[in-house]
Amino acid sequence: MPLRIHLKPNERLIINGAAIRNGERATSLLIENTCKFLRETEIIPESGADTACKRLCVTLQLIYLADHPLEADDLLVRQSLEILRSMPTSAPYLVAIHDELANRQYHRALKAGRELVAYERTLLSRLAPATDAA
Repeated sequence: MPLRIHLKPNERLIINGAAIRNGERATSLLIENTCKFLRETEIIPESGADTACKRLCVTLQLIYLADHPLEADDLLVRQSLEILRSMPTSAPYLVAIHDELANRQYHRALKAGRELVAYERTLLSRLAPATDAA
């Protein structure tokens, strides 16, 4: 079944490693075969990976787009352990990510990674008022 993607003006999209940018008008694309894609709203650039969980998501993006390179596995495990040590309550998110990867469900692993980033953001926002008061 084809997938229709609506792009806003100048919105970016990665399809099978090719970076695509829409023109000045909104448009729709119909993807008729299986491919790997990320919309601009789903992409965390390396320069924007300013937390441990975002860096883990960048690694997940690499795994997804680059056909799961083996060297990324070691990095992902190290990042996961670092997050687990500093944020033990992240364990369910990390288990979900690793389970999806084990099942070769890379896009679902990315989704679980974004949930982890949202959880991290919640925890950091709770800490912010305490550090502002000090």
